[in-house]
Amino acid sequence: MKILCVISARGGSQGLKNKNLINFFGKPLIYWSIKQAMKSKVIKEVYVSTDSSNIAKFCKSQGAIIPFIRNKKLATSNASKFLTWKDSLKRIEKVNKTKYDYFFDLDCTNPLRSPEDIRSFVNTSIKKINNIIDGVITVAKARKNPYFNMLELNKNKLLVLSKKKSKNPVSRQQAPLVFDQVASMYFFKTSFIRNNNALYQGKLVGFVLKEYQNFDIDSEIDYKVIKTLFKTYYLKKQCTI
Repeated sequence: MKILCVISARGGSQGLKNKNLINFFGKPLIYWSIKQAMKSKVIKEVYVSTDSSNIAKFCKSQGAIIPFIRNKKLATSNASKFLTWKDSLKRIEKVNKTKYDYFFDLDCTNPLRSPEDIRSFVNTSIKKINNIIDGVITVAKARKNPYFNMLELNKNKLLVLSKKKSKNPVSRQQAPLVFDQVASMYFFKTSFIRNNNALYQGKLVGFVLKEYQNFDIDSEIDYKVIKTLFKTYYLKKQCTI
């Protein structure tokens, strides 16, 4: 059983400049994901897909493998993450002259996990994936619910519920359970990556994270919030990386 672990980290960022290398408790942000994977005991090698020479240089110094520099077309703010995965799988298999069974993506903008969390996710994903299920993604119970308190504009520019039922719930507890997709961890059969071009073309199941793990860094506010959560749930509990 061969697992390919890839961290995708482009150099540009619109919400927070150079966020993958931003200082996070004395280390560049991407450092935490590399070390979490290495200490998980289920990942043998960590690959990084990046278009940035600075990111590549740092990741190599931490023991990650960078077999290629990503094409600029796959490093824009509009680029498909799925097509980036597809590119990474194809190029790494070609370089290594091997076929992998599973593709594991670790998002470096969400450091709110431990090596133990990664180990649990990978082991659970291997058990869940079968002839029907293509992959497992991280999710969390949504803070807002489209059946109760999420709104959109109708054709008259008036606010209406995003989703309707024949009898709308009068409380959040009565609304159907919905989830946020969390940019943290993704695990797929490599055949699914090879044969498709978009995430939701597959049959997916969720791995539910703890509530405080439902954050990733896209802005300055996210950065401040995640620093507080990381300090509270990891550093104070001596979760060493």
